[in-house]
Amino acid sequence: METKIRENIDQPEVLEKLYRSDKKGFEKSFWSMLPTLAGNPVADFWKARLAASKKESVVDWKADLLFLILACFATGLLIQIPKLFHLNLPDDTFYMRNAVLIVFFGLSAYSLLTGKQAQTVQWIVVVAVFFLSALYINVLPLEAKSQTVLLACIHLPLLLWGIYGWIFIGFDWKRRSRRMVYIRHNGDLAILSAILLLAGGLLTAVTLGMFSAIDLDIEHFYSEYIIITGLVCVPLLATHIVRIFPSVTQKIAPIIAAIFGPLVLLTLLVFLITMLVTGKDPYNNREFLVVFNLMLVGVMAIIVFSVSEPLFHKNQRNQGWILFLLTFLALVVDLIALSAIIYRVGEYGFTPNRTAVLGSNLLIFGNLLLILIDLFRVVFRKGSTEKVESTLAAYLPVYLVWTFLVAFGWPLLFGFA
Repeated sequence: METKIRENIDQPEVLEKLYRSDKKGFEKSFWSMLPTLAGNPVADFWKARLAASKKESVVDWKADLLFLILACFATGLLIQIPKLFHLNLPDDTFYMRNAVLIVFFGLSAYSLLTGKQAQTVQWIVVVAVFFLSALYINVLPLEAKSQTVLLACIHLPLLLWGIYGWIFIGFDWKRRSRRMVYIRHNGDLAILSAILLLAGGLLTAVTLGMFSAIDLDIEHFYSEYIIITGLVCVPLLATHIVRIFPSVTQKIAPIIAAIFGPLVLLTLLVFLITMLVTGKDPYNNREFLVVFNLMLVGVMAIIVFSVSEPLFHKNQRNQGWILFLLTFLALVVDLIALSAIIYRVGEYGFTPNRTAVLGSNLLIFGNLLLILIDLFRVVFRKGSTEKVESTLAAYLPVYLVWTFLVAFGWPLLFGFA
């Protein structure tokens, strides 16, 4: 978006179209690049216009706060269902199946309440989707070692993450620019949620210490009710802060992306070299293969987060090189993981876990390959950075289709093995 604004800064008609196509993306990009546009009369006009628009949007903070309280109350109530109704159900089973679902339901409800554009039919569809999802995940048998049940518990929240994204962008899933707005929001949400969790941890330590000093043991009550309720409400509070004070994370996120990109690149390179030197491999060690895949998902998240940040567009040459090398190494890691999975399938046959991991790695490999091609064009041929974003946005439905297949198709295909 920043490239488009810069190229068309003297064309008011084009700027107006860009603004109408993605208001949040336009505002975020404009404010981040404003220092480089000092003295430009068109930039001064947009500065005044966006500032006025921002002031108008702030007047609803009381309503937003009320919606936040309602969403937090509903979320906190739902997470306490086993205790409120004295259900004979292991806590870990309930939380494993329902905690993330409840969080996304709260986030979706908050987005619908604050969006002011949701129609009754959309409310009905969203409530129906979450109700059926909750019904489905809780009627699955309580088989402790069932791979398909565990995979459903992992993949259904990922599918609901997509549903929440659909709601967050105003049900406008067709435009890729809107999908990127949601991806950026996830980065901002992750950063602010982490900060709130650290603050909450400090508050918990101080609170327990204070009551312990007066010989009053509240640890059980605090952990069972306050901490659990607080954990599911943190993403809601973070979303509210990002919505009301967008500048809070706009300054932090690019810095984190600039720091973690090179660090992850260096760490991944050292890891691969160390693996070669020590002779450790994921072919005969299942636990190592699991760690390998978790690392791959983490690196993939860093790449997506870095590409979606404005700093990537500002310093596309330097940032492009870092992300190009990081993506290349991630592809190497994915190829090693794929070969290990294929080897294990050949040796021990197909299982729900191996099939799911194989499919996920193939999807990630395809996505990384497309990103690498786009980054190659950015670095060596001065291609458009927006093309990288477009590739990321275009691939999102592929992941969602896969999560749907694993969550709902695996029990039918493999049973409850």
